[in-house]
Amino acid sequence: MNPLFGYSSERLGEVNRETVMSDEPKQSRIHIDSDWKTEAAREKERLAEEEARVRRESPHGADAEASFLEVVNLLAMQAAIALGGYQGPGGERIPPNPMAAKYQIDLLEVLQKKTQGNLNEEEKRTLDAVLYELRMHYVRMMTPPPGKQPAAPPG
Repeated sequence: MNPLFGYSSERLGEVNRETVMSDEPKQSRIHIDSDWKTEAAREKERLAEEEARVRRESPHGADAEASFLEVVNLLAMQAAIALGGYQGPGGERIPPNPMAAKYQIDLLEVLQKKTQGNLNEEEKRTLDAVLYELRMHYVRMMTPPPGKQPAAPPG
């Protein structure tokens, strides 16, 4: 027993171990935990509001679902960009890429063949029209202007 403090040496060791293992009082941990939970709840609300705003502003609305026509649109847009039909983010012209355009058109054709007989009327009509338009743009891009000779094939 330590005569100055009234503690035994064993008890002093226990007090020292508690102090070393715990840098903060237990009350401050509860306070920090409570603050963290409050902050997490605020963040969750903020993210929910942001998601709701994005859904409201979406051109497809809150009930947008993946669909066959969305796949057709995705491939058609990539083909149109490769055909040189769009500008870049800074307004610069995106140069045509005939190989990429042909590849995207070929993908749409594969989709058409693999889904034959399984599409509703709107899906079939849209796919047929998109393929027709893209093929015509591709032919115009690959056809030299009148009076110019086509480039000789390499070789």
